[in-house]
This record gives sequence, C-alpha cells and structure tokens, in this order.
Amino acid sequence: MIKARKLGQLEKQMEEAGSYEEWAEAAQAHDAASGQKRWREVDQTSQYDYTEIRLRLDRIRSLRARHDHQGLLFTLNEGIHGNMAGMGSHGLYTRARFGTKRLIEQYIDEVDDALRFLAELDSDEIDVQEKMDFFYRANVCFGRSALMLSGGGVLGFYHLGVVKAMLEQDLLPRVISGSSAGSIVAGVLGTHSDTELEKFYDPRHLVFEAEKEASAFSRMFFGANPQIDVSDLEKLVARLVPDMTFQEAYEKTGRQISIPVAPAELHQRSRLLNAITSPNVYVRSAVMASCAVPGVFPPVMLMAKNVHGESQPYLPSRRWVDGSIADDLPAKRLQRLYSSNHYIVSMVNPIAIPFLKRHGSHSPIVKALGGLGIGLGKEVLNFYRAMVQKRNETWPRFNMAVSSVHALMDQNYSGDINIVPSFNWYNPTKILSQLSEKDLLELMQNGERSTYPRIEAIRTCTKISRTMEEILLRFEQGDLRPEDSEYRKPRASRRRPAPNRADRAALREHEVYSDKPRRPAKKRVVKKKVVRKTTAKKPAARKPAAKKKAPAGREAA
Repeated sequence: MIKARKLGQLEKQMEEAGSYEEWAEAAQAHDAASGQKRWREVDQTSQYDYTEIRLRLDRIRSLRARHDHQGLLFTLNEGIHGNMAGMGSHGLYTRARFGTKRLIEQYIDEVDDALRFLAELDSDEIDVQEKMDFFYRANVCFGRSALMLSGGGVLGFYHLGVVKAMLEQDLLPRVISGSSAGSIVAGVLGTHSDTELEKFYDPRHLVFEAEKEASAFSRMFFGANPQIDVSDLEKLVARLVPDMTFQEAYEKTGRQISIPVAPAELHQRSRLLNAITSPNVYVRSAVMASCAVPGVFPPVMLMAKNVHGESQPYLPSRRWVDGSIADDLPAKRLQRLYSSNHYIVSMVNPIAIPFLKRHGSHSPIVKALGGLGIGLGKEVLNFYRAMVQKRNETWPRFNMAVSSVHALMDQNYSGDINIVPSFNWYNPTKILSQLSEKDLLELMQNGERSTYPRIEAIRTCTKISRTMEEILLRFEQGDLRPEDSEYRKPRASRRRPAPNRADRAALREHEVYSDKPRRPAKKRVVKKKVVRKTTAKKPAARKPAAKKKAPAGREAA
C-alpha cells in the first residue's frame, strides 16, 4: 500500500512537471521504487540479443586498448546500424520510465566515442581517403532520424510543445515534415534560426500569439462563409512564415523541411515539396496548400520564384489541398530523399490517436483481429473505389470523396517513437471547436509533457547519427577538412546535401569556443607546368647546284 501510494505521488509529479529536469528526477525515483532500475542493470531479456551486444562491446574496448586501429575500423564497418541485435525494439524503451538497458547505453556510448576517435586519428595511422569512405558510407547505411508532424486542425499547437522540448535538449532532427496543421510548425522551423525561435516560446509572446490564433480560428470555423473567406488563414501563415523559398530556407537554417500536398483533381499524385524536389516554391505557398481542408478552404495554386526574383504560378493548371489526406506521414519519400530510416512522430490526427494510445496494451489475438478488420475495411474501400471510378464522369464528387477516404485509411500513422497527447480529444468534430488562448497554451504544454517520456529514447537512438553528421560537417567545412589533393569524394556523398550558411556559422562558433585548436591547413604546393622548349633544327642550307658545262661547240657559238 505504501509503495503504491509512493508510485502514485511520483506519477503525479511527472504529469505536473514544469521542466524536463523535474520530470527526469521523478522518473528515476519511480524506477528505483518500482524495481525497473534493477531491470535496466541486468543484461538478460528476450527482447534483444544481449550476448551479441556484450561481445561487440568487449571487442571494441579490446581493439582500442591494443591500439588496433584498422581492426577497430573493420569492426565498426561491419555492424554499425541502429537495430543491431534487436536493440532498437520498441519494448526496450517503454518499460522503464527513464532510459533503457544499461548495456545498450554503454554500447552506443562506446561506438560514439570510437567514431570520434577514428575521425581525429592522425592520417599516418589511417589514410584520409579510407576515413572519408568509411564515414560517408556509414552515414548512409546507419541512416538519419526524421521528425514527422501530423495534421490535426487547431490541435497543431501541440506540435509547438513537442518541438520546444526537443530543442531544449538539442535533439531536434534536421529532417522535418509537416502536413496540414503540422505544416505551419514545419514552416516556422524551416525559416527561423534557433535564436529567432526563442521568441516563440517567450510566455508574453505566447499569450499574445494565442489570443490572435484563437480569434482567427473562431472566425474561420464559425464565420458566415468560411470556404470563401480565407484571409484569416493567410494572415496567420504570413505572420508566422516569412516569404522565402525552400532553398532559401535551407540556406538559412540548415533544416530540411518537407510539406506534403494532395491534388484537388483525379488522376494526380500527391507531392512532397522541399528544397530537393521544388527548391523555388515559396514555403508560405506550400503551407497554405497543405492547410486547405476540402470543404472548408478552397484549393490553392502554388507559387514559385523565377530567375528574375519574381513570383509566378507553379504548375498553374493544378490546384492542391490538405496534405494529410494523401500522405500525413511521408516516411517512404523521406527515406528516398534523405536516407531517413528512424522516425519520430508527433501525432494529433484524431483518426490515428485511438490506435496509437493503446499500442502495446492489447493481447496478440486482439491485435491480430484489429489488423484483420483494418485489412477487410481497406479491401471493401478498394472494391467501392473500383466501381466508382468506372462512373468517373457521372459521379465526380462521389469518386473524389471515396478516393480521399481510401487514402486516409490506407496510410501508416505510426513511427519508431510516437509522441501522442494525453487528453481525450478523440472526437474529430472537436478539431473545429472554438478554443480560447488558455486552451491553446495548454495544448502546447501538453505537447511538452508528452515528449518528456520519449526524450531518453530519442537521445539514445539518435546519438550515433548525430555524431556522424557532426563529423562529416567537420570533414567538409571544419577543423578536420583535408586538402583537396588528398582525397576524392566518395559516391555516398551524393546522398548528403551540401553545407549551408547555418552550418558554416555553427562551425565558426564552435571553433571560437572550442579548446582544441583547428588543424593547421597544409600549404598547397601548386606545381607549375614546365614547358620544354624544343630547339628545332634548322634545315641545312642547300648548296647551289653546279652549272653544267656546255659542250665545246655550243660554248663557241
């Protein structure tokens, strides 16, 4: 009874924590009281191959102790990926309130330290070209983490709290996607530096912004004709997202934001707008299109900047609507474009929340029956969709509606780490309810507190990828950059975007505050081309031909 009361008090402290430090202190005390701290210290469990992880950890430590640098490079090269021996299993990061198995944390720390050691190792031990080949290849093989922000109407303020918690811990991924309401937050992140984002979380600014947002939402959803009057949404987006293209946004912040949009016509496919696929499209235009909920706002024509710096229509014959209809979480496209294979999902979509909330709480039989029901539902929709498509000309609106419902049901709404609200807003009609500034501030606070239990999982699962990003940036623009004559860029470097202004500024700041002096650049010796002067032999002067002696008789004549 005493133990249960103590655990209940600690859980209440975690729910009401005002900062991550407060939450972490209560979570560690909860693990100590519940016995989960002991679970963390013991290697054995059926959820992963602890024997393999222990063997690899001991091997890496042994190779470093023997100064076998080539052996260390080979060992890392053969097994550097996120789910080694099943250590990326979801259950390993949800049983304890704080952290996972100590063996996994030790292994990841050891790999991280070994990567930094090899990067800074003198080139006499390992050739620069060999190191560059390894890090570029390992970066592609290990992959990158991406943050995906779902759609959810006015519940999008929840994403701001999620982002705030991750920014404070320096864990925000550089690859970010946002659809519908999430596109507004993605647009803000992609167009503002870390310093500029601080004002968004100032309490005074939040109250002021929440008042404006609540007033705008009230007019949008309770006005006389919300479908035609979109000026409130335009003002909201213009106030939050500067007028710049995806390429300009990437150059400024280094964040690779992507915004999905769905076609307003049949026989078209959804698009993922970003600095790779549509560098000249305005971010503000893409956000407006992704927020165009069918039936509430009219479809949007995208705008782009031409070579003269002027705004002009992008695909003028096409119109676009809410991106969450077709691709709320564009994981496959992010994998193809950015080598992302680890996904952090902030989910406020009411269609998906009930399923994610109960993840891991059902028996295998109930899960199987649920999966069977979803599969049958998809097949029924496929059948009706095929029938309706035959009557495309006579039933155009019904065809479009069935296609939209099919697209909504056919998506995957979960990631490797899911951040889900704790409030019970499962009714989709509540998305259009009138919210006060107090409600919006509570939404953001709920997003923060929902992220706290996932912070250590994010930190552990993304540590190696963040380290490799840092090392490659130092190789490209920082203190580890070799001379151009010493190496050639590997093929794997094509999957990595070029450093931008934000990267270079961060490196300069790192060099100012870093205790380690920058490696002096070697003087590049430019070999002058020696032009050999070939002395051409003059042709020998011809001797004048001797005159033939004329016959005596002719000479006399």
